Amino acid sequence: MTSDFPGRQAGGATMVVAPLLLLAGALLRVPYDFFYPAQLAAHESEPALLTASYALIAVGTFLLWPAVALFATRIGPGWGLAGGLLTMSGLFARVFHAGADHMAFRLTDAMGAGLATEVVSETYGAFQPLSFLNVAILAGWPVLAFGAWRAQVLGPVRALALASAAALPLGVLKGTTPLSLVALIGLAIAFVPYGFAVLTAHPRPSRAAVLRWAPITLAAVGLMVVLGQAG
Repeated sequence: MTSDFPGRQAGGATMVVAPLLLLAGALLRVPYDFFYPAQLAAHESEPALLTASYALIAVGTFLLWPAVALFATRIGPGWGLAGGLLTMSGLFARVFHAGADHMAFRLTDAMGAGLATEVVSETYGAFQPLSFLNVAILAGWPVLAFGAWRAQVLGPVRALALASAAALPLGVLKGTTPLSLVALIGLAIAFVPYGFAVLTAHPRPSRAAVLRWAPITLAAVGLMVVLGQAG
């Protein structure tokens, strides 16, 4: 593990952006009860707010994988590899949960919160093959944090803050609790300063490289959005 996959710029930028998106999404749903009936009812009464909240959480979760990949390479083999694999597996499970959230809200739009709540209640415990990754959601961040502390990538305080990210509740249609905010603030404390340090470290990309790749990246993202919406 000597390379900086997926690159300093991608990893550093997502270390800064992803925790802030997650925290913003969690704050938007603070007024509503934690469990799914209240989340569905909130979406029915405030669809734009809940859509924004869950979208921020989904995008922030997805964007964490480059951050975790780079961070794991900085830790090195052993704990870095184990922590990176567990944490990224947990992130992919959370993205799966975000898809279920999206479908539940589309049911609410079509049928109303009452009927959508009945459907979710009847199907909530249905088998799905990625449920075994719930263990990775819980274990990944502490393993990654321990590896970062042992490798002196993070000091003890920020390593503990990173480990606290495991406290973020898992599953479908979960609201925000005080523990959610503790977990996300801990993640931000650990990752955001480290991400800035990665981005500002030398050698930095040349001005020509930035001017060349920035429009290409924006165009590629825009095209992906258009094609994605087209189905």
